Amino acid sequence: MNTEVEYLECEKTWVYDLLTIAAGWFGAYTFMQRGGVFCNAQTANVVLFAMALGKEDWKTAVYLLLPISAYFLGAFVSEYLGKSVKRFHFLRWDTVLVGIEVGLVVFLGCLPAKAPDQICQVILNFMCSMQFNTFRQVQGVPAATTFVTNHIRQVGHFLAKYVRHKEQAYAIRLKVHTQLIVCFIIGAVTSTVACRFFSYRAIWGSALLLLLVFIGLVHADRSYEKNLLMKVPHGH
Repeated sequence: MNTEVEYLECEKTWVYDLLTIAAGWFGAYTFMQRGGVFCNAQTANVVLFAMALGKEDWKTAVYLLLPISAYFLGAFVSEYLGKSVKRFHFLRWDTVLVGIEVGLVVFLGCLPAKAPDQICQVILNFMCSMQFNTFRQVQGVPAATTFVTNHIRQVGHFLAKYVRHKEQAYAIRLKVHTQLIVCFIIGAVTSTVACRFFSYRAIWGSALLLLLVFIGLVHADRSYEKNLLMKVPHGH
């Protein structure tokens, strides 16, 4: 991370930490309360889709296209709206997206227990895809907020480089990726405990985290970053 570069509020560490905690919360919540699946990424669904094709299980294959398509659509919508929202010169797309997430999470917590799990799954597929496509770099370090597979790889990668070269730049990146893994775990642990006490309403806890991010980003957009609404975050 280059501390001399001026980063937008939506690229700051605290934003990525809270978004990653919320993502860990989603993962544990959907597994425990909504069908025993993970909705933050699509690798497993693509594998299952391919297996269904190999078995000529067309019904399952078509069913799996639903979450995959929702994830695809989330990337498309976030990329399209990200450019369109700028024209209003009021809020950044990053801010608008988090506000949308707050509303969707509140809605999901209102769903009755008997509601089809697929409603929650597809909405979170769509939402996580938008978040993954929108938040790409934390203060200059490429990072994902919705899953940790790449962070685990990066920890091994930069640990080896630091052990060999002892350069501070590698230590900083190692810290960033390790911190995001820890945040994801914190979110999943907290969500698991919350599910034990609050069942289907437990997802509202993640809404509080997202609301904190939303308030912080709105404050930035309407005050000290008001003249930077057209500035593109790093990684886009």
